[in-house]
Amino acid sequence: MQNSWIKYGIIAFAVIIFVNSIFFIVPQTKQALVLQFGEIKRAVNKPGLHAKLPFIQEVMMFDKRILSFEAQPAEFITHNRDMDVDERVVIDAFARYRITNPAQFYQSVKNEQNLDSRLNSIVVSSMRRVLGNHSLADLLSNDRDAVMSEIRTAVNDQAHGASDTDSASQSQGFGIDVLDVRIMRADLPSDISQSTYERMRKNFTKEAQLFRAEGEQKAQETRSTADRTRTEILAQARKTAETTRGAGDAEAAKIYASSYARDPEFYKFYRSLQAYRNAFTPNDTTMVMSPDDAFLKGLNPDAK
Repeated sequence: MQNSWIKYGIIAFAVIIFVNSIFFIVPQTKQALVLQFGEIKRAVNKPGLHAKLPFIQEVMMFDKRILSFEAQPAEFITHNRDMDVDERVVIDAFARYRITNPAQFYQSVKNEQNLDSRLNSIVVSSMRRVLGNHSLADLLSNDRDAVMSEIRTAVNDQAHGASDTDSASQSQGFGIDVLDVRIMRADLPSDISQSTYERMRKNFTKEAQLFRAEGEQKAQETRSTADRTRTEILAQARKTAETTRGAGDAEAAKIYASSYARDPEFYKFYRSLQAYRNAFTPNDTTMVMSPDDAFLKGLNPDAK
């Protein structure tokens, strides 16, 4: 009985191996190639369960999704049209692509790892050719999208194996479609970044000094205008005040004269009180006077 169970187990195991060698599953995110001794027999793009010849055929899977590739940092030469000089810049770039023809992809690069080295040279050479006609400012302005679109087209042409528009067969391509190429970072080379920084610092310092001098000049002009206006306003105010005070004093003198004329004795008494107030002030010099002095007559109502 035990030998029968072992026999059935071996048969079941052999059946599982045989079934696995016949059938294979293609996931929704994958596409497959059926190979027979390294030769492509057919491509399978439809997900689900599929069959192949056992043992002599094998299946190789490729991703259907969008894949990413990061190019190695490289130095490029851009052209500054305003100054008519070339500028060196180090750029990190990445590309996004999709495998559209797995058979062509397998024949040209075999797998994604081999594609990276091939795609790196394509991206770098395409960027070098395109950026030679543009300046660094184009990569930092609104023209950046147009420049990157031009680079993507150049990379796609080479990835499709078409360096010319009217030549090149599709068999020379990689079987991929490059969807986008973007710049992650753009820096000046280390050997010129410090000198560029110093030049920019000097230019900005000079510009700041110019702005500061212009600001000081305008401030001085504003202060001068304000001082002149203040002087004119104060002079006019003093003139108006003196005129008003003079008119007031004249009117007061007229009123006093009219009032004093009505009662001369009261006026004389009032003037005496004013003289006493001015003479007898606190902390003043001591005065020694005779009681019958004419100055003290106002203090003695009985004096004649």
